[in-house]
Amino acid sequence: MSVPLPPLPPAAGDEGYRPGGRSLVDVVDEEHRRIAAVAGELAALDPDEPRWREVADVFAAAVSRHLSAEEQYLYPALRRALPDGDALADREIETDTALLRALKAVDRAGPGQGAELLRGWQRHVTAVEPALAGLRAVATEAELIRLGNRLEIAEEAAPTRPHPGTPATAPWNRIVEPAVGVVDKVRDAVTGRRTRLEDLDRD
Repeated sequence: MSVPLPPLPPAAGDEGYRPGGRSLVDVVDEEHRRIAAVAGELAALDPDEPRWREVADVFAAAVSRHLSAEEQYLYPALRRALPDGDALADREIETDTALLRALKAVDRAGPGQGAELLRGWQRHVTAVEPALAGLRAVATEAELIRLGNRLEIAEEAAPTRPHPGTPATAPWNRIVEPAVGVVDKVRDAVTGRRTRLEDLDRD
């Protein structure tokens, strides 16, 4: 069953056409698991440990990229494809904004902050999973793959630091977020801040 989705590049006219890439559902599910593992590590660390800062920076960057991309492509898809999509997307944005605000306090690390961030991430995942199931039920495989491609592209340009005050809905988030992302990446390069999950894997 085809559903109306945010503007995407035209697909081939062949009904059997399958674009290359991964489904949005698969991309989001994998990122949820990988970020949850980092959140768990952060919750287990004492803020006084040297590794706290490194893990906290990577967690903040991964979550910031992930939420930015979801707000640009997943939530608009929910609004267009599901009868209760507007309410779902609005609730997701509220949950995301609360998590981004908590992430902004990461520079003031204190006892229990890692556990609170883990709980915030778990709330995000719990809220998104039913929405993903609903989208999977109504969208075609090709639509989900094309959205997955767009989500991964958006993550590459997304901010690497939490900005809860930036627009969370289209079209403004697709304009503002990449611009903010450029500034964040310059700051990361100057400070040598690690921002990729793979950076932790190398340790």
